[in-house]
Amino acid sequence: MDDEPLPVLREVDHGTARLLPDVDRRRAWLLTVDGAPQSYVDLDDPVHLEFEYARRLTHAVDCAAPGGEPLDVLHLGGGALSLPRWLAATRPGSRQDVVEADRGLVALVAEHLPLPPGSGVTVHAADARAWLEAAPPDSADVLIADVFGGSRVPAHLTSLGYAREAERVLRPDGTYVANLADGAPFAFLRSQLATFAAVFAHLALVAEPAVLRGRRFGNAVLVASHREPDVPGLARRAAADAFPARVEHGPALARLTGDARPVRDEDAVASPEPPGGAFGIG
Repeated sequence: MDDEPLPVLREVDHGTARLLPDVDRRRAWLLTVDGAPQSYVDLDDPVHLEFEYARRLTHAVDCAAPGGEPLDVLHLGGGALSLPRWLAATRPGSRQDVVEADRGLVALVAEHLPLPPGSGVTVHAADARAWLEAAPPDSADVLIADVFGGSRVPAHLTSLGYAREAERVLRPDGTYVANLADGAPFAFLRSQLATFAAVFAHLALVAEPAVLRGRRFGNAVLVASHREPDVPGLARRAAADAFPARVEHGPALARLTGDARPVRDEDAVASPEPPGGAFGIG
């Protein structure tokens, strides 16, 4: 019988990373940085996604393009590469660039959770905003932003200038998908809705009803594009999840945005700190 896998602890650029084996799945691992969960990866089953927000990101991708169709995808934020692995498995032939600022984390994941040969995934150790600004225009079908410094979205990835760069890199019918986090009264989330509404023609938001009602702090997935999103399809997928979510769009989303204004670079702030270690474990 194989030896039981042991946890891995390493100091990386932005904190203390831990790889914790899942006792219920033989080759599955949870990655945390300073106690905040970052990624969950099952090396034997890359389609298995443990985090509900990750499944919502994939719902948005699958509603943006026919199932199985290869895509050119840019990921801002890498972690343990859960979403790139999922995409490589479900859409073979896709070309994926992953930008992760923490070089130590990139090395840790490459050593302990290597990508399979021929994955089509290229990992870049770089700042997400700087890499985006240097990327060629009209080069991505989907841009997935899942960047957290600890438990907060960095300020330089929340502004109008950033949103315009994302729009420039996407193809005309491309889709921007981002994992955000906030709680009532939603000052940060509303500012992001206003910012991306100033750049993209269509927005949708996916979140649990309890989060949208302001009952708790949590994740919200933003979908932005110039092409009207498949809201009915997205709503069906979100509602069928083990942790059901709701899709807001149109007038309901405009009401949530309210009088919020787009964020200028000089005014940008990180997303709020989760209360009481909402995203911590143990």
